[in-house]
Amino acid sequence: MENLIGIALNSVFVGNILLAYFLGMCSFLAISKNMQTATGLGIAVVFVLTITTPANWLIYSFLLAPGALAWAGLPAINLSFLKLVLFIATIAAIVQALEMVIDRFSPGLYAALGVFLPLITVNCAILGVSLFMVERDYTFSETVVYGMGSGAGWALAIISMAAIQRKLRYADVPEGLQGFAINMITTGLIAIGFMLFAGISL
Repeated sequence: MENLIGIALNSVFVGNILLAYFLGMCSFLAISKNMQTATGLGIAVVFVLTITTPANWLIYSFLLAPGALAWAGLPAINLSFLKLVLFIATIAAIVQALEMVIDRFSPGLYAALGVFLPLITVNCAILGVSLFMVERDYTFSETVVYGMGSGAGWALAIISMAAIQRKLRYADVPEGLQGFAINMITTGLIAIGFMLFAGISL
C-alpha cells in the first residue's frame, strides 16, 4: 500500500509527466489560456490515462513482452519491438470508442469534453506514461495508480497555469517577455514548485 501511495504522489508532483518530463507541452500551452477549457482537457486526460495505461499494460504483458506468448505455446517469441505502434493504436482506438459512447449516451458530457478528446489522441503525455510503465516494470495495480496519478498531475499543472494566466492579464509584464516568453518562465517556476515535494519521505 505504501508503495502505491509513493507512486501516486510521485506521479502527481515530483515526477509530473508535464513539469518533470515536459510531455504534452503543446496542448498545455495552447489550452491553458482559459480556465474552463483547461479544466475540461485536464479531466479528459485523467479519464483517458486511467483507461489506456492499464490497457497497454495488459497488451504488453500478455502479447508483446519477452516470453509473454508462453500461454500460446510460443515462449521464444518476442514482439516488444511493436509496443510503440500498438500503444498508439490502442490509445487512438480507446479515445475514439470513448468519444462515440459519450456522444451516444451523454450528449451533455460530450458537449463539454468532446472537443478535447481528439486532442488527447495526439498528446504525447498519454503515450509517454505507457512507455514509462514498461520501462519501470510496474505491476497492474501500480500501473493503474501511475496512470491515474499522471493524469491528475497533468490536470493540476494545466489548471494551475490557467489560473496564473488569468492573473497575468492584469500584471505589468515587460514588453520583451509578453506572450510565449512569460508562459515558459511561469511553467518553469511551477515545475520548480512541484519539485519541492521531492523532500517528502513515506
